[in-house]
Amino acid sequence: MREYYNMTNEEVLNQLSTSKNGLSEEEVEKRLKEYGFNEFREKKHKTTIQKFFDQFKDFLVIILIVAAVISGVVGEVADTIIILLVVVLNAVLGVIQENKAEESLNALKKMAAPLAHVIRDGISKEIPARELVPGDIVVLEAGKYVPADMRLIEASNLKIEEAALTGESVPIDKSNEVIEDVNIPVGDRKNMAFMSSMVTYGRGVGVVVTTGMNTEIGKIADMISKVEEEKTPLQEKLEEAGKWMGISALVICAIMFGIGVFEGRDVFSMFMTSVSLAVAAIPEGLPAVVTIVLAVGVQKMIRRNAIVRKLPAVETLGCATVICSDKTGTLTQNKMTVKRIYTSNKYADDVIDAKKLFHIANLCNDTKIVEENREIKLLGDPTETALVDFSMKVSLDKRELDKVYTRLDEIPFDSDRKLMTTFNKNENKIEVNVKGAPDILLSRCTYILEGDNIRSINEDDVKRIKQANEEMAKQALRVLAFAYKEVDEINKDEAEKELIFVGLVGMIDPPREEAKEAVKKCKTAGIKPVMITGDHKITAVAIAKELGILNDEKEAITGAELENMTQEELTKNVSNYSVYARVSPEHKVRIVEAWKSNGHIVAMTGDGVNDAPALKKANIGVAMGITGTDVSKEAADLILTDDNFATIVSAVEEGRTIYSNIRKSISFLLSCNIGEILALFIATALNWAEPLLPIHILWVNLVTDTFPALALGMELPESNVMNEPPRDPDEGFFSKGLGIRIVLQGIFIGIATLIAFKYGEMFSEEVARTMAFYTLSFSQLVHAFNVRYDKKSVILNNMFSNKYLNYGVLISILIQMIVFVTPFTRKIFKIVLLNTQQIIVVFVCSIAILFAVEIVKMFRRTA
Repeated sequence: MREYYNMTNEEVLNQLSTSKNGLSEEEVEKRLKEYGFNEFREKKHKTTIQKFFDQFKDFLVIILIVAAVISGVVGEVADTIIILLVVVLNAVLGVIQENKAEESLNALKKMAAPLAHVIRDGISKEIPARELVPGDIVVLEAGKYVPADMRLIEASNLKIEEAALTGESVPIDKSNEVIEDVNIPVGDRKNMAFMSSMVTYGRGVGVVVTTGMNTEIGKIADMISKVEEEKTPLQEKLEEAGKWMGISALVICAIMFGIGVFEGRDVFSMFMTSVSLAVAAIPEGLPAVVTIVLAVGVQKMIRRNAIVRKLPAVETLGCATVICSDKTGTLTQNKMTVKRIYTSNKYADDVIDAKKLFHIANLCNDTKIVEENREIKLLGDPTETALVDFSMKVSLDKRELDKVYTRLDEIPFDSDRKLMTTFNKNENKIEVNVKGAPDILLSRCTYILEGDNIRSINEDDVKRIKQANEEMAKQALRVLAFAYKEVDEINKDEAEKELIFVGLVGMIDPPREEAKEAVKKCKTAGIKPVMITGDHKITAVAIAKELGILNDEKEAITGAELENMTQEELTKNVSNYSVYARVSPEHKVRIVEAWKSNGHIVAMTGDGVNDAPALKKANIGVAMGITGTDVSKEAADLILTDDNFATIVSAVEEGRTIYSNIRKSISFLLSCNIGEILALFIATALNWAEPLLPIHILWVNLVTDTFPALALGMELPESNVMNEPPRDPDEGFFSKGLGIRIVLQGIFIGIATLIAFKYGEMFSEEVARTMAFYTLSFSQLVHAFNVRYDKKSVILNNMFSNKYLNYGVLISILIQMIVFVTPFTRKIFKIVLLNTQQIIVVFVCSIAILFAVEIVKMFRRTA
């Protein structure tokens, strides 16, 4: 069979049984069954059983199993059962945690999956790229990845970078012409576009020829798109800290074992106590808790329209000190509306007075008009759709114009030229229609249209046009200029010269109401909001003032002024500027570098191909989910599914909350562990009877530690979370006295347990152990409420507002009560029933931690 690149457009379409109107949905279904989804085969995931058995490879778990076997051999069957139960339950929790993390990752992969712009049943639409089938008609645009291998049937100034496939970093000029040569290398197939390559310029249309593993990139399986599973700096720090804590705990346990044997205690008993304490003391649960809290946080962010592509961004978000945001669509509504029309050197009232202007505005326009359920939808750039929408209201239909004035060629808009040009057939002539930035387009005009007359443009015309442009800009209108000329043949080099100026159109994109509140919240949180726009300085200042981003016009600077500054000057003065107008994407990199040089943590938004370097350079690159190109999304750490500035601020709030909640969970776990170690170590060192048996320690760690620690990770944001300045990313996890407080709280728990034990010894050793067991367990549950707030009194501030913590504590209490009242479990745990007086002592010792911590908080608040 001939290769697709050797076939004509018609032959390719016939070969694939398709047309330029695309496939029908019915045919797509058939082909999906035949060819499968357009995706690479992934490596097999572990089964739940495999994950379950993997949990038993941990060194500590092996020690526990050995201890269980030894217990069984010497006749301590109850200990064996409990240890195995703990091991199995830990394994189950591990599998649940692993599955939860995997689900979160799959959800992210799904949400971050690329989209493809297809034509099906003659209707243009966006679909997930994985749903493409051979025969689909795909529209290619600058900034988008090619979603499958395709034969090009249209190409307008199309350039595609194929470095992922060929290693050639220079973009290749593409065409839809037939290639006569056979067996040519991939890099020379100029009429083909390959999956995973990137459109850098122009536009094109292609018919999909192969998908998934049958594509060129699929054959070499070299570039599987995936969301990276990476550990955050916090996870790495905690794993490192966990290792040191583990080593310390083992040393303490070895010393305790040595002291016990030296004092003449039973060797087996001391071995079991030491092993149990090692398991209790070593915070092997820390990474799991952090992973679950991060996974839950990421899910919350998704619900708030923010997709986290790279996990470390969650932490960095909480440290953000500067948010640099694009104006259009992010700070504004991205719903442009035509407000003012200037033509023939005067303001016009409607389209009738500006017929030629809107003739150009519709022809030099890429808006797609589709009908869905008898409703007309306009797809495209908001500025262009506003022009088409305004025209349609007065019965000027772009579809009719496109039929009469066929588009022959085009020069697409780019941010350097700031112009777009189309070549349209007009009887025996070719009409060159141009739109773009008024200052740029005006400089290309030699003539002006006044009424029906064309004459040379003079200084007075230019002055009046500039004045009209400025008046509109002062009203925060986005202004576009329009011009045209007629030629005999297409010459792109000369197309945008000696034009006839026709007029200006002023459109407004009003600020988002929620953006005003978000800016206010930023300032309260010690974060500086910065607006970056390609718009006119006057427009930018007007919108920025309305949003509260700037107070004085001196805080605004243009790209031209920026160009005249050295990087040192910008670094020195960057904090004086809140608005950057008429800037190019290249300037964004300089702005980020300047802020970072001053020690700031910068979040930067972007949506274009050229924004990728700035997004990568920023501490947090934020891409737009709706208007963003695939390239910008690939470079970003965070994707906004609603392109809304308020979502960035919500993400910062969520980032701060996640970090705060992780601190709470870990503070709780470690203080409880210290309490257990202290109680046993003091008792052993002072040659007291064992206050707790191995079974007690294992049970407490299983029942009273796990549920509250996870529940604390689901705390809602504290009311003052956005009233505090950003956290220094270099500050230690245990900074601001957290380490001291953890130790102090652990001492309170340990002393409360020993007081209950010594009181119980007045009755019997069994009563003493029972009281110590329940005091340790309940004081930890009470302490979970303490760590909800760092300084605030938990008693005076909705102590029971975290429903997850309430349920977790109630479940733990219920389980403990079942153990207490059931004769069978009392026998296993070697505990006894307590009288009313003893229960009161346990209750008092358990809640003592609440009041002890409240007193410490009171001193901290008044200090």
